[in-house]
Amino acid sequence: MTATMPTPAAALSERLFTAAVGSFDLAGIYLGDRLGYYRSLADDGPATAGELAERTGTDERYTQEWLEQQAVSGILAVDDGRFHLPNGHVGVLVDPESLDLVAPLARMVAAAIGRLPELIDAYRTGAGLGWERYGEDMREGQSAFNRPAFTHLLTGEWLPAVPDLHQRLRRSPSARVADIGCGEGWSTIALARAYPEARFIGIDLDEPSIEAARGHARLAGIDDRVEFRHADAAALDGELDAAIIIEAVHDMANPVSVLAAVRQALRPEGSLLVVDERVAEQFSAPGDEIERFMYGWSITTCLPDGRSRQPSVATGTVMRPETLRRYATEAGFATVEVLPIENDFFRFYRLGQAAAG
Repeated sequence: MTATMPTPAAALSERLFTAAVGSFDLAGIYLGDRLGYYRSLADDGPATAGELAERTGTDERYTQEWLEQQAVSGILAVDDGRFHLPNGHVGVLVDPESLDLVAPLARMVAAAIGRLPELIDAYRTGAGLGWERYGEDMREGQSAFNRPAFTHLLTGEWLPAVPDLHQRLRRSPSARVADIGCGEGWSTIALARAYPEARFIGIDLDEPSIEAARGHARLAGIDDRVEFRHADAAALDGELDAAIIIEAVHDMANPVSVLAAVRQALRPEGSLLVVDERVAEQFSAPGDEIERFMYGWSITTCLPDGRSRQPSVATGTVMRPETLRRYATEAGFATVEVLPIENDFFRFYRLGQAAAG
């Protein structure tokens, strides 16, 4: 017998059906994360629906349906009517510092999808949709999603791969460093923990993020070595030994003005480390899953946010290396180096003021 190849329509139908199933998996993860179901199963052990509902202060009938959906999806396991997290799933769903953590992504996707009715109007009019419109699910979800990488990789792998900068932050006199677009501050906190001799300033336009960052720093016991400012990075003051911008340049309405302000604040030997999305160097279609993932954020979140402040260059999530090089040149930086740091999601650039030579 000859196998029948699926038609293009059938293949696309199957792909979209699979995507819908995955969307409901994310919806279940959103509920389990927000309602504390996963945390209770991790901390208190297996449970029936009645036990889990009592532990979490939720309705037993809803809890039963959620548990069954999770078990059918293979996210939870069940033995003799008691549901539990399989080995290895705790890191994906519960542990806030695990590099396997993915649960916060469900909050981000829910926030993005929730704004689709407003985006319809924005697409018709060309208006923007500011970051604050996506609410705490987006803000807290992104913070939690990035926290493990900042905790383990930022100072454990990424900065040590830039030896002169790494050494400058370790020695006295104290280096002064700005973390621009710091969000809820986990990157700034990781830097302060790793480099106790340096002093760090976290800057972000989002006031709730800055308030959260200050709270995280107090709990971490390092609020004497970090300062968080609700401010525009274009208004930087004082001299900096280094600056870092993680996943924020592509969101800026006018990135050149920010980069120029950073350049002017840097000492002559200082440099700026930009960490942004590892997208393909040029557009091509179809793209791989990373490219599709980044375009998904661009059409729902980053491009609308970038256009919410005018005038805007409207970069979007998919900022290719040549675009960053152009922004850096227009801002007055003499060099743009792509650093040899391996990461599935991020590309690392070092912007310098003096040409090599």
